Amino acid sequence: MRIFVCIKQVPDTETRIKLSSDSQKIETGGVKWIISPYDEFAIEEAIRFKESHGDAQVTAVTLGPKARVNNALLTAMAMGADDSILIDSEQDLDALTTAKALAAAIKAEGDFSLVFSGKEAIDDSVSAVGQMVAQILEIPHASVVSKATYEEGKVTAEREVEGGTKEMTKLTMPALIAANKGLNKPRFASLPGIMKAKKKPIKNVTLDDLGVSAGQSKVKFTNFALPAEKPPCKMIEGDPQAQVSELIRLLQEEAKVL
Repeated sequence: MRIFVCIKQVPDTETRIKLSSDSQKIETGGVKWIISPYDEFAIEEAIRFKESHGDAQVTAVTLGPKARVNNALLTAMAMGADDSILIDSEQDLDALTTAKALAAAIKAEGDFSLVFSGKEAIDDSVSAVGQMVAQILEIPHASVVSKATYEEGKVTAEREVEGGTKEMTKLTMPALIAANKGLNKPRFASLPGIMKAKKKPIKNVTLDDLGVSAGQSKVKFTNFALPAEKPPCKMIEGDPQAQVSELIRLLQEEAKVL
């Protein structure tokens, strides 16, 4: 039984982002890269499925520059994935082209029972790749999944919808599950796991191998801008009554929220 996990490497949220001189891209030098947090839930769910189904094999799949994203695959394998596939691409691809490449890599491996992904990547928050992969593979899917139970050939997914409402969806395998926070608690990569990961196979493929071209991307991001600096905190002096009056004035005249 083959299980695939689609993961993405993203800048750490604590990394200080710098833009190129022409504001057309992010300078990647000095950026600390991590696996997108929602993808960690996907990895953990795949490993837990494997632990409860002894014949399952978990394969992590990612796309990006080989020299960089290799570390993300090593982390996934240190957590418990059996092997991985690296789709080498130096260019940023849009969601659809990324999905085509991931789906092609999965198809090339043959039969599969489940595909896991995060509900979104925290860098661009497009929230579309998982659904697109499922559509290309022609399998059912559920996103924003916070709980999943598995039966013979079926998955019951509990997902969050607006207003705190829960929705239950029953999917027939093969299926894709896009993980939300709360689905599980991702494990840390142990030292023995890290040592074992170095011996696990990483299959390297190119976009050309998969019949996908970077030129197929239809969406490009330009004119990046950093958020404006937040104004310094303003301290209001005086007795409580004076402070309240001044606060109301500031909210009405400066912040204009009242």
